[in-house]
Amino acid sequence: MTDSPRPRDPRTALVDRWRDTLLAARSGAPGPDPLPYAENLLARWDEPQRRYHTTAHLTAVLDRIDTLAGYAADVHAVRLAAWFHDAVYRPDRTENEERSAALAERALPEAGVGEVVTAEVARLVRLTVTHDPAEGDGNGEVLCDADLAVLAGSPQEYAAYAAQVREEYGFVPDEAFRAGRAAVLRQLLALPRLFRTPHGAEEWEARARHNLATELELLGSSSGPQ
Repeated sequence: MTDSPRPRDPRTALVDRWRDTLLAARSGAPGPDPLPYAENLLARWDEPQRRYHTTAHLTAVLDRIDTLAGYAADVHAVRLAAWFHDAVYRPDRTENEERSAALAERALPEAGVGEVVTAEVARLVRLTVTHDPAEGDGNGEVLCDADLAVLAGSPQEYAAYAAQVREEYGFVPDEAFRAGRAAVLRQLLALPRLFRTPHGAEEWEARARHNLATELELLGSSSGPQ
């Protein structure tokens, strides 16, 4: 009787995914060992202030990009953008996306990625400020849909996500958090479409809107007299 193969360690799997994506994005051009770049990025995603924006979120976004890959013009650029889109994350700051994009602009050329792909990765990272890609922007649609797909989880999954977001903003008083979070939820609900890919629109849109509306209602009820 043979032993069944052991499942790969999640961190090893992420390192392998980074290596494969970086090598593909180089398009045969030479470059340094991908491993130190993976280690640097994973150290960022493992920072102690994170509760939702962790390697689990990174893995989920990469998995969803795999699902949506057929809609992207350059899926390698989209995957690189996933790695960088929350690489700089401080919940008490507002320039995280810009700083993450700037990190990509510094690191990717050094890692052997060409100017065109680097510029596209940085553009995609900056797009996650609004999650509102232009019509026909396949790369942007895939990244934004993959990032927002957490909104379409089961009630239990969505509740866990919302709780992790609250933990990340634990330094914010309850009343201020409720007001800020409600504003974010209203902004998302005001978008004509949360998801732009056909798969996202069909599979995630209705559930996500239900979850957002439910959280908004709960936030309103929790702000009343105690």
